Amino acid sequence: MSDLKKEGLKNEIAGKAKQVKGTLTDDDGKKIEGKAQESAGKAQQDVDEATKKKD
Repeated sequence: MSDLKKEGLKNEIAGKAKQVKGTLTDDDGKKIEGKAQESAGKAQQDVDEATKKKD
């Protein structure tokens, strides 16, 4: 597993955790921040996959 994919998974999981925390604490800002981090993690994984297909 590449470093980019690992980082993407880490960001995706951390983002989901932030969303849950935001839901539990009724913090809309934390939910938005979590969604953005989750999306960034998915994008990192997509870039990793695209790079592998290119090679």
